[in-house]
Amino acid sequence: MSRGDTVPVRAARVLRSTIRSAITTNGKVEPLAYFEAHAPMPTTVKTLLVREGDHVERGQRLVAMDDSEARSVAAKAMADIRAAEAAISEVQTYMLSLEAELNKARTTRDTEQRNLDALQRLTKDGAASSVEVKAAQDRLQRANDDLSLLEQKQKDRYSRPEVAKAEAQRSEAQAAYDAAEDTLSQLNIRAPFDGVVYSLPVLPGAYVITGALILEEADLAQVRIRTFVDEPDVGRLARGNPIEVTWDAMPGRIWSSTVTALPTVIKLHNTRNVGEITCMVDNHDFKLLPDVNVGVTIVTGERQGVLVVPREAVHQEEGSTYVYQIMDNELHRRDVRTAISNLTEVEVISGLEENALVALAPLNTKPLHDGLSVKVVR
Repeated sequence: MSRGDTVPVRAARVLRSTIRSAITTNGKVEPLAYFEAHAPMPTTVKTLLVREGDHVERGQRLVAMDDSEARSVAAKAMADIRAAEAAISEVQTYMLSLEAELNKARTTRDTEQRNLDALQRLTKDGAASSVEVKAAQDRLQRANDDLSLLEQKQKDRYSRPEVAKAEAQRSEAQAAYDAAEDTLSQLNIRAPFDGVVYSLPVLPGAYVITGALILEEADLAQVRIRTFVDEPDVGRLARGNPIEVTWDAMPGRIWSSTVTALPTVIKLHNTRNVGEITCMVDNHDFKLLPDVNVGVTIVTGERQGVLVVPREAVHQEEGSTYVYQIMDNELHRRDVRTAISNLTEVEVISGLEENALVALAPLNTKPLHDGLSVKVVR
């Protein structure tokens, strides 16, 4: 060894084992159903009916804020609605009455016109006098005058623009009332679904400005894990790949899922080019919280009872893959075919037999080559 004739190397046996290829990355927990309550106006928090961590049911009242101003606005809007509806009702009643009078006046006018026409025909035969004709003409004129007067009333009072104005006033009052009711509902916060209150950053009696966050609720029985896979690894993904989720806050706990959809686009995430995948995780004990960062392992391949060698034993050169098998303290190059691999191991599917001894790295700077004399150092 001192003369450099023999190179010291580390070595390993080819063993049957289980090998697993995986992508290790990170992800973020997202709730499937999420609700944020914000102050709709400057006001004061009156009562907190829940605490952080409480499980709540749909419709349950959670927070009450001072709603006196909103109630006043709602009451005024309701009064405006009733006033507008009364005006519309008056218009409708008058229009119905006027329409009835118009119909009666038209009928009278038509009757008088027929009577005049009949008398004029009778006059030609000498069966009616000119005096009767003149009286009929006067009656027709009065009927036309009455009809014209009613038609003018229809134009002068409660015209179409006035009716449209009354309708607009009612619509405006209704919109103001709906807005006030919406504000009232936001000031008296209720749970929109069964879930967990996980954020309650206010105290009773606190003054809050418009838009201030009051409460956050989420349905955490099942959560979504948004996972970020680096661009070079995206091609290794396949539907059905097992997923294991871990969280540093709970060492040893593993949540399981599978890949259900593949990335459709590569995007920039911080300084990484990634494809995003999401998976659903059962969280019945509510341990995973929204927005926490988790570790994600995506198993892209797993083989049991196959021949495995350390990754550092495998070499590649000009498209060929080979290892150096140690026989009688001498290296013999063996071309091999490999399958799945991970950071430490490679599956060998041909070219080596079980329990064969293969060289790893030399303990000096001399390169390995076929026929090299070596000494295995344990």
